Amino acid sequence: MFTGLIEEIGYIDKLLYEKNSGQLVIQATTVQKDTKLGDSIAVNGVCLTVTHLTDHTFTADVMPETLKRSTLGELRKGSPVNLECAMAANGRFGGHMVSGHIDGIGTITAKKQEGNAIRLFISAHKPLLQQIIEKGSIAIDGVSLTVISVDKNQFSVGIIPHTSTQTMLLDKKPGDNVNLETDMIAKYVRNFLGNLQQTQDRPMTLEFLRENGF
Repeated sequence: MFTGLIEEIGYIDKLLYEKNSGQLVIQATTVQKDTKLGDSIAVNGVCLTVTHLTDHTFTADVMPETLKRSTLGELRKGSPVNLECAMAANGRFGGHMVSGHIDGIGTITAKKQEGNAIRLFISAHKPLLQQIIEKGSIAIDGVSLTVISVDKNQFSVGIIPHTSTQTMLLDKKPGDNVNLETDMIAKYVRNFLGNLQQTQDRPMTLEFLRENGF
């Protein structure tokens, strides 16, 4: 479990890919502290297991499903990445519940200055957009953010100066892809209601919801 609060920007040291799987070697310093083999570190929002450690790098395996679902296959030597260690059981939530399991890829469509923040517009497929609500939470490349707006084609979030300096989100430009993890609670609610509707074989109406305890 993660919170979406980035601890460090790391850099890709090596990519050891063969066909559709392989390993990443990442340069880091902060996340190395207290990390041991088998621990989890989120890399641009993707939960990866540490398989090797040195004083300045860690290695993680990347399987085919991860490459298919995320942007990790687009990384190159020297690419910056957002890093976050898994949350300790006695830790404090500063962002929101983030599993590190990417739901899909979004594409930055525009960046707009608004006061002291940069508003980021991101397009995504309809199934993902249906799990995103205004003022809800979303993790973008592992960064916990609040949704400003959402429509049938895209959604937007605001990047404050602190977030821009502590993450590599604003290194991205229109046309670049990002990893998206929608709110965990929203996914469970949507799945539950969908299954309930199928068993009842009735349209989702206010009456239907009242009858089922909502």
